[in-house]
Formats: sequence, C-alpha cells, structure tokens
Amino acid sequence: MTLKVGDTLPAANLIAGTAEGPKPTTVDEIFKGRKVAFFAVPGAFTPTCSARHLPGYKDLASDLKAKGVDAIVCLSVNDAFVMKAWGESQDVLGAIEMIADPAGDFTKAVDLTMDGSKFGLGLRSQRYSMYVVDGVVQQLNVEAGGEFKVSAADYLLAQI
Repeated sequence: MTLKVGDTLPAANLIAGTAEGPKPTTVDEIFKGRKVAFFAVPGAFTPTCSARHLPGYKDLASDLKAKGVDAIVCLSVNDAFVMKAWGESQDVLGAIEMIADPAGDFTKAVDLTMDGSKFGLGLRSQRYSMYVVDGVVQQLNVEAGGEFKVSAADYLLAQI
C-alpha cells in the first residue's frame, strides 16, 4: 500500500516509549477518534531529527493543539527504549507521543521505507508528516531524499 490522502491507516503493532517504560500499542489505539499531527523520522538522535524536526513540533505544540489537534506523535524505526531516551533528552515526554516501530512493520505497510545502510542504519522510515483524523489521512507530506521542508511542524500546521 503506497499511502495517500484519503487512505485509512493499516493495522500494525507499535510500542510507545513512555516515562514508565515500553507500552505496547496499536495504530488503532493511537489514531481512533483523534486528530493527530504525526511525523516520522529516519532515526532518533540523528542530526536533523534532533536539531530541527522534533524540536519544531515541541515549539509548535500549543499552536497545533489550538487548531484542534488531540495528539502529536513521532515515529521512528527504533526500539521503545531509544524513543523514550530521545524523548527525555528533548524534554518532550508527555507533550509528544514517542512511538517505536522496531521491525518497521507500520513503515513497510505504508510503503515509506528507506535504506539507510550507507549510514549504518539499515531499514528505516522516510522523513514525512501527516495529519490524520480518526485513522484517515487528511494531509501527507513526504520529503525528497535528504531534505527537510514539507515534514516540518510549521508546514503541517499551515495545512490544518
């Protein structure tokens, strides 16, 4: 399935990196009945993701909520312990849901994988953002390789 606007997100098991530790969750639990500003990154603690992508959503969290967003969700093909540690280091736990897709199941299901092998990363998620209402994609912004423009928080905010 190549994800597009109007699609219902596919089922997948994921793991939230929370202050209390890993918490199994599902796509349905994350999106059902909610308006979600969602963004995916190639890797926690990577340069652009840590310096610009996640901080942008942190900085604009109140603006997103003012537009009716119920949750801000960050996903990476990492484990839940890494997502928790990254969330702690960026001081976003509680404000942004840090979701691990450890085997890339969701990322594969929406056909937004990238091969980060030349950087020592292996299979990862492309950088993208989307606005999802009750599990249905309303906006989808996939970056061209190596860019950081359309998945930024301010870009998604303008679309909501």
